Amino acid sequence: MATKEISCVEIWRELSNYIDDEAEPALRQRMDEHFKTCKHCVAVLDGTRNVIRLVGDGRAFDMPAGFSERLKASLARKLGG
Repeated sequence: MATKEISCVEIWRELSNYIDDEAEPALRQRMDEHFKTCKHCVAVLDGTRNVIRLVGDGRAFDMPAGFSERLKASLARKLGG
């Protein structure tokens, strides 16, 4: 049986669960298939993992002024919220 395709927006919404290995097996399979063909989502996945590594490193660093607000606005636009 063919795997039902998943959209980029669905990928972004479930990315945390995927990284934390908490996505349901069927969803994880759909996401894995999507990553095989979508370079943009692979870049988002890799970037998110890099941020997690940086934050988990334990070293503190200051973000540029307004970064948090710009990030939230960008995510809201991308996720349709």
